Amino acid sequence: MLHIDDADRVRLLRIDRPEALNALDEAHYDALADALDGARTSAEVAVVVLTGTGRAFCAGTDLGDMERRKDPDSGFVPGRHGFAGFMDRLSTFPKPVVVAVNGLGIGIGATVIGHADLVFMSSEARLQCPFTALGVVPEAASSYLFPRLLNRQDATWVLMSSEWIDAQECLRMGLAWRLCAPEALMDEAMSHARRLAAKPVASLVASKQLLTAPLAEAIAEARVREDRQFAELMGGPANAEALRAFAEKRPPDFTGM
Repeated sequence: MLHIDDADRVRLLRIDRPEALNALDEAHYDALADALDGARTSAEVAVVVLTGTGRAFCAGTDLGDMERRKDPDSGFVPGRHGFAGFMDRLSTFPKPVVVAVNGLGIGIGATVIGHADLVFMSSEARLQCPFTALGVVPEAASSYLFPRLLNRQDATWVLMSSEWIDAQECLRMGLAWRLCAPEALMDEAMSHARRLAAKPVASLVASKQLLTAPLAEAIAEARVREDRQFAELMGGPANAEALRAFAEKRPPDFTGM
């Protein structure tokens, strides 16, 4: 599920679903949202660190959940917060967020970087934004945040190609701040998190607010645009073919689409 460890004013959130490459279903989105709510109000938490267990950081939204959501007879039960609720909290979180990308990051496992204040990445990690391969569009305000982090052409390639981006390319593009040997990743990320957490929380919050306030309205507007386009394409011919191909373990065929 989600492991939460608090120490030295740092809250470590570790996604622990290695059998599914830490893909996020509704329960995991709810758990992450609740953990951020708790960290927001806790006087004992100054910094949040997010990482994964095993060979993946996060394989994105659970595609099984995505498929069941479309079927009224599937028994799919939406979470209390879901993806949107998690993003509401992450995009407005007032304290520093450190992301430690320990392995594969797909979909939200890549776009979450846009909302991180510091990103540490294993030298063996890879990222993929597979939105066009799924017949949908970017999410999590990445259509706005990635061109700010990267140059526009790098952002275009990352968000439109659906191809893998290795750790060295992530560092060059600006998706990672530091690359670390896999065995050193968490020590490095936690060391920096503790150094921030030793500072006054009020100062950290005020400083982050100054850095992010000019972006807040644009982030919210980007999410609205993305959600509208996502809803229009979800369940369409390309998305349906992509999900069928995933279930049948074959490459999708977008001929004529």
